[in-house]
Amino acid sequence: MDEIEYMRLAIQLAKQGCGWVNPNPMVGAVIVKEGKIIGQGYHEKCGELHAERNALANCQTSATGATLYVTLEPCCHHGRTPPCTEAIIESGISRVVVGSSDPNPLVAGKGIAILRSHGIEVMENVAKDECDKLNESFFHYIRHKTPYVIMKYAMTMDGKIATHTGKSQWITGQTARKRVHEDRHRYSAIMVGVGTILTDDPMLTCRLENSKNPLRIICDTNLRTPLQAKIISTTDTAPTLIATAITDTNRHRAYLDAGCEIMVLPKKDKHIDLNNLMQRLGEKQIDSLLLEGGATLNWSALQSGIVNKVQAYVAPKLFGGNAKTPIAGLGVDYPEGAFVLSKPNITQVGEDILLESEVIQCLQES
Repeated sequence: MDEIEYMRLAIQLAKQGCGWVNPNPMVGAVIVKEGKIIGQGYHEKCGELHAERNALANCQTSATGATLYVTLEPCCHHGRTPPCTEAIIESGISRVVVGSSDPNPLVAGKGIAILRSHGIEVMENVAKDECDKLNESFFHYIRHKTPYVIMKYAMTMDGKIATHTGKSQWITGQTARKRVHEDRHRYSAIMVGVGTILTDDPMLTCRLENSKNPLRIICDTNLRTPLQAKIISTTDTAPTLIATAITDTNRHRAYLDAGCEIMVLPKKDKHIDLNNLMQRLGEKQIDSLLLEGGATLNWSALQSGIVNKVQAYVAPKLFGGNAKTPIAGLGVDYPEGAFVLSKPNITQVGEDILLESEVIQCLQES
């Protein structure tokens, strides 16, 4: 195996921590000595040992003189666990190959500098793009202290998210729906508007085995969510947070008694201020958020500039008529006022197609 192959093995190990390590990054590590893998590990859960220490603990022989392949720059500060640089130095590892640099100001090149100061050879940026992709939400969260927001929707090939009667189950097939549940496990929170609650009464949980449920967030400016809604009656299964502009604590009481959390926010353009909400969620260490709202919330989210990525599942179906499209609102005035997305990554998901693009420029004035 060469450098890239060892790093790709480390990437596959890192992915096993998906959904369990937030708001920490997914990290994998492989230790190689004399052409043989002698240890490997990954960051398994937030608060537990990092990938490098797990790999060292799993070593079959002494790591002295070995090479460590790690997807992210080793940490050099005391957090929930001690610095990985200390463990690497003490192990006798002579060479470290790194995929991504860590943008965390507590690390940010310091980990690599410490290793080099102790005579350890360091090679950087091996399979960098693949390693960076692994932790796009972590990198955003560390830099901006707000969640990485993925706006997801499913539509037909004529751009409809429901029929003219409002029915939307199901547009996509089982394979696509399974992938959505994988994302619900991966990301820290899921958010919808009160309109989705009133129309669909969803649970917004993850239906996969050995998975976790995200924090469920309802954008409900005027506190209209029915107390009998599934998302309210299942707070013992998954946490629910209601973001509202209503300050009357008497109106909060029934929701609090049902186990919900209430977050009171200021208004902006007659709705809760989504930018303020993102700041507050960041303070709660919510590093990533799957936006599964309807067309109205999608438009508000785009206008507010909180959307980082768009996931569009496209089904080979046609609904026709005046059915809803994924994004409502007034819309842009001219083509040059469009929200600009990156070249899409295209994935076949069962009978459907998934288009994924980063939001690279917002030209629409909010």
